[in-house]
Formats: sequence, C-alpha cells, structure tokens
Amino acid sequence: MNITLNNGVEMPALGFGVFQTPPEETVSSVVEAIGVGYRLIDTAASYFNEREVGEGIRQSGIHRSEVFIETKLWISDYGYDEALRSFEKSAGKLGVEQIDLLLLHQPLPTDFSKTIGAYKALETLQADGRVRAIGVSNFMPEVLDRLLAETGVVPAVNQVEVHPYFSQPEVQTADAKHGILTQAWSPMGGITSYRGDASKSTFNDPVIGEIAEAHGKTPAQVMLRWHLQEGRSAIPKSVNPVRIAANFDVFGFELTADELAQIDALNTGVRGGPDPAIITLESFHRDIPEA
Repeated sequence: MNITLNNGVEMPALGFGVFQTPPEETVSSVVEAIGVGYRLIDTAASYFNEREVGEGIRQSGIHRSEVFIETKLWISDYGYDEALRSFEKSAGKLGVEQIDLLLLHQPLPTDFSKTIGAYKALETLQADGRVRAIGVSNFMPEVLDRLLAETGVVPAVNQVEVHPYFSQPEVQTADAKHGILTQAWSPMGGITSYRGDASKSTFNDPVIGEIAEAHGKTPAQVMLRWHLQEGRSAIPKSVNPVRIAANFDVFGFELTADELAQIDALNTGVRGGPDPAIITLESFHRDIPEA
C-alpha cells in the first residue's frame, strides 16, 4: 500500500522504525523487516544507527531502488551549511547517494533562523536530486505556519506522535490543509507502556481489545489498521521477529466506520514524548559524528 506525497513521489504507507534499536541489533532487524515485506525504513542521525540501517538494506538482498529510506537531521546540525553537511554524514553512513525522504527532526523555537536555514538546505538538496522528498517532524500548527511563511517548498510529511491516546487532531487538520502527510511515530502508543502502569497502556485498552477480538487480530494490528484507514503513514518498531511480521500483517481486514470512531474517541490529549516547544540546543545537543 503506497501513498503519493504532495510532490508526486510514492512512499509505502507502513514503515519500519529503528528508534532506540541498538546498533548491534539494527542490521538483523532491518533484514528481518525487509524479508517480511517492509519497503520503508525510518531512521535518524540522532538514533546513531544509520550505518547499520544501510548495512541491513544491503544484506537483505533487495535492490536499493526497492527500499524507501527516510532519515532526519538533528538540531545540532541546523543552519544552511550545517544541514548540507549533515546530509553528507547521513548519506555516507547509509551508503547511498540519494535519500528518499529527509526530515528536520524537531523545530528549534529558540533559534528559528537555524530551523529555516536547515529547511532551505533541504530545499536545495531536493532541487539537486539528492533527496526525493523533504519534510519535518514534531512541528505543531503554529510552528508549521512560521516555516511555510519563510520557505518555498511545502513539506511532504510531518512525522509526529500519533496513537489512540494522543491523536493530535489539530495537527492532522493543519497538515491536511497544506497537503502534508501526517506520519505517526509511536503509532501503537508504545510510549504509553513505558510509564509502568499497564492499565494505562493502549495495548490493554478494552475498546481496542474488543475490536481486535472481533477481527481475530491483535491490538497492535488494529491500531496500525486505524492509521492506514484514516490516511496516515505509520512507523512501528520492534526487534522481535514475530512482532515485526505481525505488524506488517495489517492489509487483510477492514475496520468499520464505527470502530474507527471508537478508537478516535480514546484521545486523552496527553502527550507521551517531549513537548516540541521545550526543545533547545542547550538541553538536547548531540554531536552527530562524521560518516
């Protein structure tokens, strides 16, 4: 299942994520994911496993042209020249000349001129053919408006935290208004299960559980299907081969309009990840090594 981005580039709707996957487990996980059918792999400079993602793609035996590679520049490399250099770092580690989708990982509200400079570098990279599509991540509507006012290319994608307990309808509405695809990180609400209270985990939600039982599917599969039917891209992650395969097995059933509405109604408005408004270079600086 593919989605056509606003610049005409086709991208698989369902991707495989490697956030917090240790480098030593990344190669085998990527090989496993490609083996079961994933063709979109999502990484980031700040995950420090781009090199292993590239190696996993090469070891998979699938031709590079069949795999859609998505990565993100970290705020430490914002600014026009810095972002161009960061592209070289990421491409070098991935072992590719062209990246399919390149995002700004976070806005930098305390120095937005650096954010604008980095995005203009992405525009240059796309114009030069070194990147096929560009976008952003964790951009809230007001920040997105600031970006659009000062740049020329509308982002193809905005990757944000979206799951049944935090669906960010206002972000999705703003993205849709501009023809931007909303892509979900933590799409099954895995971030909700890190808090230690299993009763507050999406995986144990009774509504999702009943829908899963009705379809003979797992709660994870139901949540991923919810994203796909509502027109979003989703990036689940796992290092468990059984779960990697199960998370891709979401194309053979259909949720009803009522079931989609029931899941929509679970939104609590409570964010699980960091608030993009508090991201600063002082607090979140990470040195991104050269290729």
